[in-house]
Amino acid sequence: MRKIVVALGAFALFAIATPASAGELFGGVYVHDVKLPTDKSGLEQGADLQLGYRGDGIMHTPLQPYAFAALNTAGDTSYAAVGLSAKFGGAVYVRPGLGLAVHTGSAGRYYRFDKIAFGSRVLFEPELAVGAQVAPLVSVEASWVHMSHAQLFSHENPGIDNLGVRVNLKI
Repeated sequence: MRKIVVALGAFALFAIATPASAGELFGGVYVHDVKLPTDKSGLEQGADLQLGYRGDGIMHTPLQPYAFAALNTAGDTSYAAVGLSAKFGGAVYVRPGLGLAVHTGSAGRYYRFDKIAFGSRVLFEPELAVGAQVAPLVSVEASWVHMSHAQLFSHENPGIDNLGVRVNLKI
């Protein structure tokens, strides 16, 4: 719990340190622990409620810093992440991203029957979204968020996939 408080504090500092007129707030709902392509892995349950901030482009690039927290409604793995994303397109766009996440789940390295044993407290957090501008200040995205340690800490590499929808509001 302490690590989540620290991560949320870092998120708040990131949001405060960024000019209020540069970026967007976003929030969404995700299906938690989806085993792609179509079936759930069944180890963890619930939905993830995500709330975050994405900064304006860095210099003259499409790169945007982001920070968000995701709270699991069933009490399973919640997490906070920071990273960089890039937006390609106009009214319809693609947004890939890559970050690091800190989570509340098991950091153990061995398979468990009750929850995912991620193998590390800090994980890579790649994501991909496809979105559409629905109003001058509002866009909607279908989004995939993944977390794993990419076999850096063991040959076992349990991860988690979350699929959902988020709404972005330019501020």
